[in-house]
Amino acid sequence: MSSLTVQAVLGRPLTLVRAVPAWAWLVGIVVLSCAARYAFGRRIVAPWIMVDELVYAELAKSLAATGELWLREIRARGAFGVVYPLVLAPAYLVHESVPSAYALAKTINGFVFSLAAVPTYFLARRMVAPGPALAAALLAVIVPGSLYSGMLMTENVFYPLVVTAVLVLVLALERPTPLRVALLLGLVAVAFAARVQAVVLVPAVLTAPLLLVAAERSGLRGLARFRWLYALSAAAALAVVAVLAVRGRTPLDLLGVYRGVSEQPYEPVEIARWALYHVAELDLALGVAPFAAFLLLASLAPRLGARERAFLAASVALSIWMVVQVAAFASRYALRIEERNLFHLFPLFLVALVVWVDRGLPRPRVRTAVAAVVAGALPLLVPFDRLLGPGNVSATSDTFGLLLWWDVWEWGVPLEWLWLAALAVSVALALVFALLPRRLGVLLPVLVAAFFVLSAYSVEHRIRTASIGHLYQGITHPQRDWVDRAVGADADVAALWTARRDWLTVLQNEFFSRSVGRVYALDGVMPTGLPQTPLEADPETGRLLAGGGPVEHRYALVDENVPLAGTVVARDRVKGMAVVEADRPLRLEHLTDGIYADAWSEPSFTYRRFECEGGSVRVLLEKDANLLAAPQRIVARAGGSRDAERTVTARDVDPTLEVPLRPNPGGRCEVRFVVTPTAVPAEVRPGSEDTRRLGIRVLGFEYRSP
Repeated sequence: MSSLTVQAVLGRPLTLVRAVPAWAWLVGIVVLSCAARYAFGRRIVAPWIMVDELVYAELAKSLAATGELWLREIRARGAFGVVYPLVLAPAYLVHESVPSAYALAKTINGFVFSLAAVPTYFLARRMVAPGPALAAALLAVIVPGSLYSGMLMTENVFYPLVVTAVLVLVLALERPTPLRVALLLGLVAVAFAARVQAVVLVPAVLTAPLLLVAAERSGLRGLARFRWLYALSAAAALAVVAVLAVRGRTPLDLLGVYRGVSEQPYEPVEIARWALYHVAELDLALGVAPFAAFLLLASLAPRLGARERAFLAASVALSIWMVVQVAAFASRYALRIEERNLFHLFPLFLVALVVWVDRGLPRPRVRTAVAAVVAGALPLLVPFDRLLGPGNVSATSDTFGLLLWWDVWEWGVPLEWLWLAALAVSVALALVFALLPRRLGVLLPVLVAAFFVLSAYSVEHRIRTASIGHLYQGITHPQRDWVDRAVGADADVAALWTARRDWLTVLQNEFFSRSVGRVYALDGVMPTGLPQTPLEADPETGRLLAGGGPVEHRYALVDENVPLAGTVVARDRVKGMAVVEADRPLRLEHLTDGIYADAWSEPSFTYRRFECEGGSVRVLLEKDANLLAAPQRIVARAGGSRDAERTVTARDVDPTLEVPLRPNPGGRCEVRFVVTPTAVPAEVRPGSEDTRRLGIRVLGFEYRSP
């Protein structure tokens, strides 16, 4: 085939591609991204980043139902941002069925996240032709972080907001008119209402003009043109302080649930160390080349055009401040790399890559060598052995860029040598950046896209597994909204949590059923940080008291081992959870004393039944021969006499002891059990730190009426 024929064959498709307007390609990118996000979202069967997803689902439910933000029947105004619940609320307004609303919410996520392609395109389009700008837009929506669209997380709305804020900041840097500055400050306020992390935009906005003036080398004269930016920023700050003062509040109150984070002391050395970790992981997660291109362009800023300098000033300012912010939080609270709070910067590095490629891959030798060496060597700083492996499951939710390397470890590379595998890949990518022929420069975005797809594949199967696992921990009923189906979505169902059950048995049911409202803790505190009401039982009547007063609910979701008085109307048998139409006020049919949350008894324990008319109680026992091999005798006494006894040996299968009940004048039946012999695990099992003196495991009580 002649060269003319080849050109003719290839020319026609290229002509057709160019004939399609850029806006149509951009719409196509958004639509295709939405379709991909929808397909992925269908594979996520339940929330698994707890309790974040539950919080935003509950806020969206309440906003749809009442127009206000409520969380477990407590007003949440000011504690959480309103933007994301507002985005999700239509899903809960359209569908009464929570599983259906959940599916629509994930679809909304995918659409909102995909919109990031639009500001990314226009940000790049200020510096490059439509083709490269579309490439940047496409890369921005195939980042591994796009998989957050399957979770009800603020990342989905914050990602496009950050790119839009940078775009408007660039416009304000190019021409800082009052209108552009006002638009920028308004966008910062919207971003803050979506996610408190947006407070970092404030120092970025104030710092970017300084960086731009430094790149232009225009001195104070150049800075003077930003008088509107600084004046309006100061006026906005004073207005916020004044309004808060009138309401008796301080600026720190704007941080809501994160106020405590701002009041803690931080160690500069630790912040610097974690900043290096985050920058190194950011470089690796980007595929090295975008990071190197960003460094190189930043070093060339004085030689570039005005639009490139404005873009770099805005991007460098935000990147520095956001890295410092996230590193500070990680150094004191997370103690892990929080890519989840940093991947919003990805579009800026991707735009830098396409700008560099569009300019013909300019490579001043020294600057190129420095950028390639820094980008290629930074992954050495990532502490793989501390952040991956058993016990580091948080990487699944917080650090997508490391999950590909988790797979490499599972393929057989020892954890202590994982850094070498990552270094080999990063050095190879840095060499491609430094040595790829200019005529093949278009392959760099393609290579980065392939790297993102490979990383996303590693992330996706872990996310799906986590989702399935969290659902199984909380619900095994075939219908996820089984509580609503049993009593109706508008019913009043209280959730009663006990330490014997995984707290996901409450949280997953709370998520999938509108009827589950207030949450009570019967023993201990559920480790979620969410509002919950402690309960205590009146030892004389068995009534459940909250703050000394009775508790009134028609239905209760409860562990079946909790003897709540009432009638069971639905069960999740595998999880041992039931919905009970309860006696009101709520009360227990019986109380026990001397039995721990893990079902072990003390040497003696008691059973007390309320409103007792006699009958008998059957005690379900379990012997642990590993703790005590010798036979154990259990003696039951009611009213001072020996009413029943049983000797349990290691050979007994499902041993029980049945005791007759005799009511006292107060209408209560009480039995005291004594177990002999007993043992202390710390004295019997090497390495055990359990110093309790234990009797036998008590699995439950079965009452038999007279």
